[in-house]
Amino acid sequence: MTTEQAEASGARRGRPPESEEQRERRRLAISRHAVRLFREQGVTETTGEQIAHAAGVSERTLWRLFRAKEACVEPVLTTSLDDFVAVLRSWPEHLELDEHLRSVYAVDLTPSDAGTVLAVVRLTRDEPGLRAVWLVLHERAEPTIAAALATRLGLPVDDLDVRLRAAAVNAALRVLTDELAWAVADAEVTTAALERHRDRLAETLRTLTRRPGGAR
Repeated sequence: MTTEQAEASGARRGRPPESEEQRERRRLAISRHAVRLFREQGVTETTGEQIAHAAGVSERTLWRLFRAKEACVEPVLTTSLDDFVAVLRSWPEHLELDEHLRSVYAVDLTPSDAGTVLAVVRLTRDEPGLRAVWLVLHERAEPTIAAALATRLGLPVDDLDVRLRAAAVNAALRVLTDELAWAVADAEVTTAALERHRDRLAETLRTLTRRPGGAR
């Protein structure tokens, strides 16, 4: 029985629909296979059929979950941005962001997971389709960054100062992640490398997020 037939058979038997969590887990699993293929043979030479076969799903399912083969990298890249957004959401009142970042950022991101993310970021330099995905994901994250800064600064989220700082924080995260991706190249990503990246990001964000006058 083919994958397509198995899925259709499950649907006829009234299989419960996927939860959002299950759907995202499936997207991430497919994303990892797509990244592996992109790294091995390039984006142009990789087909949707190959990605679907590697992930053990039908092409119909692949295109239901992703609008294009380049979009298959979204779940992997999102893990990195989600980690940073989580830091912002857990930012305690008594700490500046750089202090909070040093204490919690990338603690749960293993070198292996980070290596996958950074491999995709390296691919974006020569693959415009992947670069577009990376930039769009950052654009989507910016409102959350602005909301966190607005709360800390006691200003409306649409205040120009808040928006400018949010854009600067977002750009710093993207540029430093790009820099890390090329610094490690295809070498094994180490915990020490991730810690240096975190500390450099924290230092960069220090002047971008402090309240006027340095008040806490």
